[in-house]
Amino acid sequence: MIYQRSSALFQEAKKYIPGGVNSPVRAFKAVGGDPIFVKEAKGAYLYDEDGNRLIDYIASWGPLILGHAYAPVIDAVIEKAKKGTSFGMPTEIETELAKLAVSMVPNIEQIRFVNSGTEACMSAVRLARGYTGKDKIIKFAGCYHGHSDSFLIQAGSGAVTFGSPNSPGVTKGTAKDTLLAEYNDLEGVKNLVQANQGEIAAIIIEPVAGNMGCIVPSNEFIQGLRALCTKEGILLLFDEVMTGFRLGKGGAQEALGIDADIVMFGKVIGGGLPVGAFAAKAEIMSHLAPEGPVYQAGTLSGNPLAMSAGLAMLTALNNTPEIFQSLADKTEYLHKGIASALSEKGIAHQINRYGSMISVHFTDEPVVDFTSSAKGNNETFKKYFHGMLAKGIYLPPSAFESYFLNDAISYADLDETISAVATIF
Repeated sequence: MIYQRSSALFQEAKKYIPGGVNSPVRAFKAVGGDPIFVKEAKGAYLYDEDGNRLIDYIASWGPLILGHAYAPVIDAVIEKAKKGTSFGMPTEIETELAKLAVSMVPNIEQIRFVNSGTEACMSAVRLARGYTGKDKIIKFAGCYHGHSDSFLIQAGSGAVTFGSPNSPGVTKGTAKDTLLAEYNDLEGVKNLVQANQGEIAAIIIEPVAGNMGCIVPSNEFIQGLRALCTKEGILLLFDEVMTGFRLGKGGAQEALGIDADIVMFGKVIGGGLPVGAFAAKAEIMSHLAPEGPVYQAGTLSGNPLAMSAGLAMLTALNNTPEIFQSLADKTEYLHKGIASALSEKGIAHQINRYGSMISVHFTDEPVVDFTSSAKGNNETFKKYFHGMLAKGIYLPPSAFESYFLNDAISYADLDETISAVATIF
């Protein structure tokens, strides 16, 4: 394939935008080369500025469950835009979407709309601290909850030490209230809780991780977290920016059979538009302003374009629940096909899958946490990424990201993808 225009556009962008991109993973820094500039998309396909067609396995990082330019969403946005794009005042459609979301998701009674997954997670942690009167949180290495200061933390020198910032601009004062644990390591979490008795407001987790590849929690781990939080008076926060309305109508809570205390959502709740939300029982949500003392606000929160897109998307998912099984079946088919192709070529690999999330890791060891995932971040992955791209398959340009299937992908597309894997190796 030819990428002359994309490369030229990237060189131009670097003059005016830091690194040439407005979100770092887009820059292809992890895999080398110049990023692809998209011109348009429809269904399962991306069309770049050089006229190439690419089968898309990122779906705007998860929310486009029904494919690109899904007609009911596009129509809803167009009709709403004709009546105005933003008011900074209440609208009826906010309540309509809230009512639908609450009806679909277990264990929530109220929801607050914001503008991104980052904002949802940041606000949820603030709410948890305000509700419990405690300051510290536990997060897990490899779980990404946005770029708020509290979440940009790496491990300290011991199992129960404080985290330290891993981004300039994050203060040590902020870092001291964030404790780091390993995913799927319940004993490590218990040790942190014991060492910080009565000081932890919340444990925040991706219930099925998507930012170190697709990492599935063991039953013992996820059930143990729920029991530990209940026992210790700690709130369990599920970051469902990726899993919400993707693993089922009720997201990861429904799929795993675990109730969280606060749940956070991202772009899917706005049909792929810039939006986020956090939700909980009314007892917790009543602590938010203007009803309670925990402040959170946003001029564009609940904006009519995002609400109309979200209402169209969630209505479709709510009315056609068979979509989730269809997506899971396609993902299983892809898993088996790629595994067969790689095994036939003698390529060491691990494939993780849950619902319509999947990741391929070029390592001999099971991938259960950030440390084991990192072993698949290697030259083989880079060659795999660029080889697939040359065959018209767009994968996440990082070994630490899950693939997200959309239901517009056909079995012919999956066969083309599997055939490409066999060919490039």
